[in-house]
Amino acid sequence: MRTKNKKSPLKAFMKQRRMGLNEFIQKIATNSSYSCKPSEVQSILNISPPQESELLNENSSPPPSHSQQINLGPSSNPHAKPSDFQFLKIIGKGSFGKVLLARHKADEKFYAVKVLQKKAILKKKEEKHIMSERNVLLKNVKHPFLVGLHFSIQTTSRLYFILDYINGGELFYHLQRERCFLEPRARFYAAEIASALGYLHSLNIVYRDLKPENILLDSQGHIVLTDFGLCKENIEPNGITSTFCGTPEYLAPEVLHKQPYDRTVDWWCLGAVLYEMLYGLPPFYSRNTAEMYDNILNKPLQLKPNITNSARNLLEGLLQKDRTKRTGAKTDFMEIKNHIFFSPIDWDDLINKKITPPFNPNVSGPSDLQHFDPEFTDEPVPNSIGQSPDSILITASIKEAAEAFMGFSYAPPMDSYL
Repeated sequence: MRTKNKKSPLKAFMKQRRMGLNEFIQKIATNSSYSCKPSEVQSILNISPPQESELLNENSSPPPSHSQQINLGPSSNPHAKPSDFQFLKIIGKGSFGKVLLARHKADEKFYAVKVLQKKAILKKKEEKHIMSERNVLLKNVKHPFLVGLHFSIQTTSRLYFILDYINGGELFYHLQRERCFLEPRARFYAAEIASALGYLHSLNIVYRDLKPENILLDSQGHIVLTDFGLCKENIEPNGITSTFCGTPEYLAPEVLHKQPYDRTVDWWCLGAVLYEMLYGLPPFYSRNTAEMYDNILNKPLQLKPNITNSARNLLEGLLQKDRTKRTGAKTDFMEIKNHIFFSPIDWDDLINKKITPPFNPNVSGPSDLQHFDPEFTDEPVPNSIGQSPDSILITASIKEAAEAFMGFSYAPPMDSYL
């Protein structure tokens, strides 16, 4: 069983994942000589994780000169501002900011508010990913297993995503506690995840960053996919892309090879998550990242005999190193949907949430934070988090940051959320 005991051999594994490895991946991607051989990548792997001072720190160094501006239209939003919310608890962290539980002062509804530092985003040249996340969130309103965006706002120094508040805990959190899941439970989660991925693919969006940390459980136990910063838009059914991104444990071979890849990269990740749900660790995992990459590229998939033949067949199909032979390569989600492993699933009942989840998080209400890591919830909420634009000193670098995110702000008609 995974624990947070200092003597646990998996402590480093969990700590790495908590610190966020997308930045790590992007740094590797900038090294053109990288070829996934252990002897060649050791020096690349010795890089520091993002420092706490970079997260929501107004005093961090200003971003480098930024010439490319993102302009998606008028950014003014007269209807929403940070001071409309009471920020209650920190419930998560990322490379560019924090996620907070907040209550809207007017309607008293609870939301998860993702607060991002413009300076940190600009410094790492990540504004396109942030804007892509906002665009994808706007398209998620029609699917039950994707987190919904209520509105987005910005101040001179920060971006705010006002999202559905989901407090059943990360799938990673529950896996960490239980080590692995029985097959019926893993099948239920995999089906809801596949349904969400299939919907994104129908919108020509490739998700690219499926992992247990990005899969939440709602208060009833249904999955909710979140964090769309690495989504790639406008990928047609036969379309390809080549950006090197993702999280190490879940990278598909074609991504590691820096080859063009398509929607099947998401089905590889589904296979990796299903494997982890059944066995407790990702496939091909090694604490040595270079060795893990070599395993992903070259080591045959090894499956212990404690799963059914249908689960074995699906894992072998999803974790097929040749993407053209991977399950999902021919008819995308329909191929997954029709696999024998999912034969107990009524997909109409699934999408309508008529199937009772195999696990109930048993939360008492919005203030029940039992499934959030105390590492986050015990931290005090910064006083400046709810400041409105007129209460923040506007420096030259902050002005520049504001211009870079023109068009970020979004709000539906007032009566739809007040």
